[in-house]
Amino acid sequence: MADDKQKSPNLISLENREKLNITGVFDVDSYDENSIAAYTDYGQLNIRGDGLNIKRLSVDSGELVVEGRITGLIYTENRPREGLFKRLFR
Repeated sequence: MADDKQKSPNLISLENREKLNITGVFDVDSYDENSIAAYTDYGQLNIRGDGLNIKRLSVDSGELVVEGRITGLIYTENRPREGLFKRLFR
């Protein structure tokens, strides 16, 4: 999270639960057709749905566009990223 710098604006626009536009995204950790984990300065944004497809991702401009049936958007606090071995041996 951007504690020492100014936070990037985070704007979410959802059209008919089928097209999601998000600004202020600096990383996408994981995604499949049912969930996407996107990181913003305001926390991790978990996107849930069916048939999710990332149409555009630009970490330079912070833009993420998702299409599919959106069923949920949930913010959680950003967690430090763990290495592969740490995740395997929890």
